[in-house]
Amino acid sequence: MTASADAEVIVGLGSERDLPVVRQAALEAAGHGRALHLLHTFDWHAAFAADTVAAPRDRAEQLIARAAQLAHQSEPGLTVRGEIVESGMLATLIRRSTAAFLLAVGDSGMAGSGQCVPAETPAVQLAARAGCPLLTVRSEPPPEGPVLVGVDGSPSSHLALRWALDCAARRGARLVALRVVEYDEDNDAVAEQLTEALARHTADRPEVVTECRIERGDPGEVLVEASRSAQVALVAARGDEPGRAMVGAVAQSLLYHSPAPVVVVRGLATKPLAGPDAGPGWDRRH
Repeated sequence: MTASADAEVIVGLGSERDLPVVRQAALEAAGHGRALHLLHTFDWHAAFAADTVAAPRDRAEQLIARAAQLAHQSEPGLTVRGEIVESGMLATLIRRSTAAFLLAVGDSGMAGSGQCVPAETPAVQLAARAGCPLLTVRSEPPPEGPVLVGVDGSPSSHLALRWALDCAARRGARLVALRVVEYDEDNDAVAEQLTEALARHTADRPEVVTECRIERGDPGEVLVEASRSAQVALVAARGDEPGRAMVGAVAQSLLYHSPAPVVVVRGLATKPLAGPDAGPGWDRRH
């Protein structure tokens, strides 16, 4: 899928705990020249159970107003609109994602919790089912580090690489392209493939300083560790199966454990890329 020219960056606002998402989403929206859409879902059944029906609605409107103010403080020229919808948040965001440029949500306390992450956690469900890329934001601000992208040679990982290059260019940041290899793979051959792939995609982004890194180990663990010094980490939803309704083990590892904001890239193309770099990927094992 290619996003339309008027596709927006949508922020799922459940409560005040999601306000840190607004700054990151505003940065992405401004960098891509997109409007920011603040979306909050409202439950009238809960409102009727409250002391007054008006109070929950007032709180919802105050949340939208505060988030809009925060977005304008972060990006003064940004177009921002708010919406309160009577529906469930997850179902609404999945439905809206088909026409969105990017979804942005909080991580529901996943990072650093040290606990088993339920499959029904909204960020996990959206990473698996959304029709556009998903930005998952942590409660703590990230360091001023590089933009990190996991590249495994699969077609969908090249889409993630393209997105990461745009991200690095907008932020004026260095890009680290990381390839995790099996112990029986030829490091030199893999390094050459990664260098060629990066050169292919940086032709129109010469201002971005890039670094190719090859490491051995478990891809999820290696990427999570590398993300600790990154300002944002990007990965394809699933290396060799970029369709909807699935998310690979590597993307899950980053969602669950990375302290950095994570962009799970999906929904950007309807067919695989052609060419010699569209080789096997690490998610083929999962």
